[in-house]
Amino acid sequence: MGAVVADDGPSGVKAPDGGWGWAVLFGCFIITGFSYAFPKAVSVFFKELIREFGIGYSDTAWISSILLAMLYGTGPLCSVCVNRFGCRPVMLVGGLFASMGMVIASFCTSIVQIYLTAGVITGLGLALNFQPSLIMLNRYFDKRRPLANGLSAAGSPVFLCALSPLGQILQHEYGWRGGFLILGGMLLNCCVCGALMRPLEPPKKAEATKEPAEKKVKKRLLDFSVFKDGGFVIYTLAASIMVLGLFVPPVFVVSYAKDLGYQDTKAAFLLTILGFIDIFARPICGMVAGLKWVRPRCVYLFSFAMIFNGFTDLMGSMSVDYGGLVVFCIFFGISYGMVGALQFEVLMAIVGTQKFSSAIGLVLLAEAMAVLIGPPSAGKLLDAMGRYMFVFIIAGIEVTTSALVLALGNFFCIKKKSEEPHTKEEAAEREELNKSENKTPEDAKVDSIEVEQFLKDEPEKNGEVVTNPETCV
Repeated sequence: MGAVVADDGPSGVKAPDGGWGWAVLFGCFIITGFSYAFPKAVSVFFKELIREFGIGYSDTAWISSILLAMLYGTGPLCSVCVNRFGCRPVMLVGGLFASMGMVIASFCTSIVQIYLTAGVITGLGLALNFQPSLIMLNRYFDKRRPLANGLSAAGSPVFLCALSPLGQILQHEYGWRGGFLILGGMLLNCCVCGALMRPLEPPKKAEATKEPAEKKVKKRLLDFSVFKDGGFVIYTLAASIMVLGLFVPPVFVVSYAKDLGYQDTKAAFLLTILGFIDIFARPICGMVAGLKWVRPRCVYLFSFAMIFNGFTDLMGSMSVDYGGLVVFCIFFGISYGMVGALQFEVLMAIVGTQKFSSAIGLVLLAEAMAVLIGPPSAGKLLDAMGRYMFVFIIAGIEVTTSALVLALGNFFCIKKKSEEPHTKEEAAEREELNKSENKTPEDAKVDSIEVEQFLKDEPEKNGEVVTNPETCV
């Protein structure tokens, strides 16, 4: 199948930076919205489930936890499926799984059955959509990729603001069973988004080497060689530390406000403020990251975003009234949006197009372990200390530490290595140039002037980022 070759990121395919790429971006926006907002939106049905099955809140909370665990923990499985079958088929199957899980859940008679359907099956379906959509976005955008990442990431707060009120309406009108059934029908839109992911076709000249390329891909369905890249290892370590504290404040800020004596509706409005700011922060940060001077130093902008987020948590720990929490939510929404817009952009810059499908799966697996530890450990700290201040302080320290690991690791561990000459890489770059210009073997000789010009133009080429002191991570 030609999709296997396309998913290996053939060098002869130029990222269009527009055209059908905008349709791919729209599909990625929808998928990102469902993937991140759905586990939170399902929580509006928890009270009905508690009454229906006679269980506690902690039992229903496992539904959201399982959804997130499947979204993150199945990263390597998604990478293998994408490298074997291609993005579009995997997303179509994922959309069917996501819808089927919610539809079957509407007929369940026990909470364990809901764990398996709304949790495992729907979570797997969302995972099979989320990761391939990011891979396709990376293929279709190069020069405008930071902006594209920011716009697609904005789907998370937009859908969160839409799905939560919609879930309340569905629960009031149709009950939890009818609500699950309707949401299952809505998730079929993931199949529509999957159909938009048209693979980029390699040039005709590449058809001659099509079969050998397929065999090579089948042997490496999950490329562990990314761990040989020091930048990838540093990024994975920093991202895992970051996730420990990143999701804690949004989980506890409403309870924090209630603990200060404010009404439920007024406390819940804090998340609305946070989400509204987040909607605008992500695309704006994407635009800034795409600036000519900023993009080569995007890793430091990402580090700044994490430090900003951690500092906001530390300041939020000192809030003593509702006004202080509102200010906290405003600044947290800005920093949280910056992190969301930059996290996958930086990863794309580290590993490039060809290894991104494997790299994102391995990173999500590492983050899955951290995302399951973070909120529960914060809850135990709250039970032990009895004060929200310590929860926010620990979260701020964790996020700030991750920023220092990323920035200092990039500056000290990667910079010196990247300054050494790589003659083999230069030879490979010459071959890439010949392929991109569709030259024949007789015309493959490139003089030193052409090589110099090619190296200057390389950062603008087709999603492939040159290793230099600033873009190596």
